Amino acid sequence: MKSINTRFGQVEYDPANTLHFPCGMIGFESLREFIVMPNKKQGPLFWIQSVDDPEIAFVLTDPTNFFLDYRVVPDDNEKQKLAMEEEDDCHALVVVTVNSGNDFTFNLLAPILYSPKANRAIQVVLEHSNYSTKVPLPAV
Repeated sequence: MKSINTRFGQVEYDPANTLHFPCGMIGFESLREFIVMPNKKQGPLFWIQSVDDPEIAFVLTDPTNFFLDYRVVPDDNEKQKLAMEEEDDCHALVVVTVNSGNDFTFNLLAPILYSPKANRAIQVVLEHSNYSTKVPLPAV
C-alpha cells in the first residue's frame, strides 16, 4: 500500500489497482495514474484522484444517468489503447464541472472511455458532434 496527501486528506491505495490513463487526460497528459475515491454519499457522481499530482482530482459520472441517448463506442485505435478484446465491456464517463450555485455542466464532447477488464481509460474528443464541453443538466 502507498499513501498520498490530497484534498480528501491522506489516502491509502494499492498501486496495482490504479486506473491507468496511457495518454493522460486532455490538458493533463503527464498524469497517468488515478485512484477512484470511495463515494461517501449516495448519488451518481464520484471523484478520481491523480496519484501523480495530489492537487488534481476530477468529478465524473455515467452520462446516461442524465442523457439517456448518449452513447460512445470505441473505434479500433481506442480499443487498442484500452487493451480491449472485441468482447470486453467499455463504459463512457464524463467530467462534471460544478459551477457556483450548484450549477452542473457535463463535458459530453470529450468523454472518458473506461475498460473495466484492463482498468484503463482514455479521454477522446467526439469530432463532428453537436456536443459541447459545458452541457447543462437537462430540464425535467
